[in-house]
Amino acid sequence: MSMSTDSGRPLNKRLLVFTFVVYGLVMAALLSLGTWQVQRLAWKEGLLANIQARTSDTPASLTEIEMLYAKGEDIEYRPVVLHGTFDHTQESHFFATHKGESGFYLYTPLILTDGRTVIVNRGFVPYALKDQTTRPETLVGSAVEVIGLARNRLPEKPSFIVPENDPSKNLYYWKDWVVMVEQAGLDPSRTLPFFVDERAREGEPFYPVGGVTLVDLPNSHLQYALTWYGLAATLTIMLIFWLVASIRRTRLAS
Repeated sequence: MSMSTDSGRPLNKRLLVFTFVVYGLVMAALLSLGTWQVQRLAWKEGLLANIQARTSDTPASLTEIEMLYAKGEDIEYRPVVLHGTFDHTQESHFFATHKGESGFYLYTPLILTDGRTVIVNRGFVPYALKDQTTRPETLVGSAVEVIGLARNRLPEKPSFIVPENDPSKNLYYWKDWVVMVEQAGLDPSRTLPFFVDERAREGEPFYPVGGVTLVDLPNSHLQYALTWYGLAATLTIMLIFWLVASIRRTRLAS
């Protein structure tokens, strides 16, 4: 007795072998992708828990953060307190959106009390307020205390889909520390090799809006894993139905 196709012709054994080989390869790929997403889920949940724990810590002194950085430890999202004076003449504009509104993050050199510098992301201003003359109240001239989160510098552009920075127009799409330092005329050896995102301020002018650090990272890995595993299950069910239908047609033909 031979199996047949939908047209009633005998099912070629080579086609059967080819079908199962393709099925096996596709299943291996789908299961691998699903398992990878499960692993990414565990990693992302650990990362989010770590971020939550760090951002809830008491702000450390700059000296403590520098010591951690010097030892090669991760300083990302660690709260830190700084003291100094902003140099608004060297403000950099990082294209961003905040609550659906387009605008810029203001990356401004903070001259520390010891004469060194750290570039601080002061927060968001709308597109219409890019020009400093439209927001004189944001140009704080006195010594300030800045409480924020330490952020790592990026070694390179994060993705090919991110536009190139345009320093000539003071427009940035990714945090290029080297170029920002160069454009601001800062001494790299006297500039701390990381950024600080300022936290939201109370009792200060509304702009720039502080506390713009993204700490609630998207976590869709479970949905992705279920999608890949679901496709694997669907493929298996389709193969079973095809085999059962072929067997039934063969029996009817006999």
